[in-house]
Order: sequence, then structure tokens, then C-alpha cells
Amino acid sequence: MFLGDVVGEPGRKAVIGQLAGLRKELDLDFIVVNGENAAGGRGITPKITIDLLRAGAAVVTTGDHVWDQPDIVDYFPTEPRLLRPINYPEGTPGEGWVVLETAKGKIAVMQAQGRSFIQPPLENPFVIVEERIAKLREEGIRMIFLDFHAETTSEKIAMGWALDGKASVVVGTHTHVQTADERILPEGTGCLTDAGMCGPEHSVLGRSAESVVWRFRTGMPTRFPVAKGVVRLCGVVADIDPESGRCLSIERVNRLIDPQGGAENPSEGES
Repeated sequence: MFLGDVVGEPGRKAVIGQLAGLRKELDLDFIVVNGENAAGGRGITPKITIDLLRAGAAVVTTGDHVWDQPDIVDYFPTEPRLLRPINYPEGTPGEGWVVLETAKGKIAVMQAQGRSFIQPPLENPFVIVEERIAKLREEGIRMIFLDFHAETTSEKIAMGWALDGKASVVVGTHTHVQTADERILPEGTGCLTDAGMCGPEHSVLGRSAESVVWRFRTGMPTRFPVAKGVVRLCGVVADIDPESGRCLSIERVNRLIDPQGGAENPSEGES
């Protein structure tokens, strides 16, 4: 299972409270969580990373807000299961990929960041991701997951096609709105353009709706505090053939979770 961008305290509390139950209910072998907005809506801290890993995430990915919390820079070299985009320049703290042993075999998890309408400008993700996947496959690794953190739907869809038959699953993040286009491409790669967010339901992308609306009405600068209340937990569950690495099925997860971490409507919106 992969869960999309965790937003603030409401999002991380819901995810941490739900992971154990979801693992059992959905018979999950491996969980990846995007935590790039988990610290007050901007970035992630070492403590939050540890909390997500202890709750059941095998890997935590990030995105364009990866450096927003200053104490995360020194933490990256100490925790290989926390990823930053792979297309940062050589010498950047941390890594953009990790290979982990599981009961079903080795799984590679990767993170890359797009270049269209998103900052900072990074190296070409298509070239770097394909080079890394080629090396992984030379080592016999077939189960490969990519979190592609990008702004435009076209860039995220294009990445799926570029990796068809090379990666097992390619899922987009960053826009916080789940798309309804999950599919398996002809060569066996499962794709979803955007996983959506794990954040407050009554909000604008996890932020206070009142503040964001005021900004659009007036054009004046203001703060965008993280909203409160019921959380929408969004992501995707994929079944991968361990031998070939082909995606056998892919389904969206979309649920409402109350602030205390219980499921308010366990089946709402779930494919």
C-alpha cells in the first residue's frame, strides 16, 4: 500500500492510527507513506519519520518540501528508509532509492521529482530514474515502486509510460487530489496519476479553506494553517508478482477517518 501526502498533525495522527488495522484488513505485505507535508504542512522531522516507521511504514518518501524542517538535513544520512527525490545533484544528503528485503523478495522503492511548474529545478527525472532501474534490474530486482512527485498530470502520466515494463508501480503525488485513472499499462506497470492526500477533508489541499478563499478573493498574502477535523486518507493498493515484477492489480484507497483515528466510513470512495 502507498499513502499519499500526509498533511499536518491531523493527517499523521490518522495514518499512524490506521496503519496496523489496514495492514490486517487488506492483508498488506509492505507499506510506503509520503510524509513531505507531515510537519505542520511543510516538510518532515526526524521524530515524525520515526513515528511513521514505528507505526508500520517500511519507507517514507518526501518531495519539494523535503528541506523545510532544518533538522531533517543531518538526519537523512542516518535513515536510509527516508527518501528525498533521486534527481538532486550528487552530494545532496540522503538517497532517492532504497532496496529492502521482504518475505516475498527484494523491493526497491524510489522517489523522483518532476520539473514542470515545480521548484526547485532538478535534474531530468526520466533519465535518472531509468538509469537506476536498469541497474536494479541487472541485480535481479523486479519489484520496483516509484513515487513521482510532480505538478502536472501529463508529466506523471508520461513517467508511467516511460517505465512501462520496467517498474512495477508508478504513483504520482504532490497535488493532494486523488485521480480516478488507476490502470495497468500493456507491459505490466500499474499506474495512478495522483494518490491524493491524507489530510483534513474540510480544507483546500489540507489547509484552512477560509484562509485560502480569502487569499483568492483579495490577492493579499496570508498564512495557510492546516485545517482540522475529519481526515480523508487516500492512497493505492497494488498486487505485484514477485517473480516478474508485473503489477497484477491496482486499486485506490479513499476513506474518511475521524480525528481520533477511527474509521468514520470505512468503505467510502474505495474502489
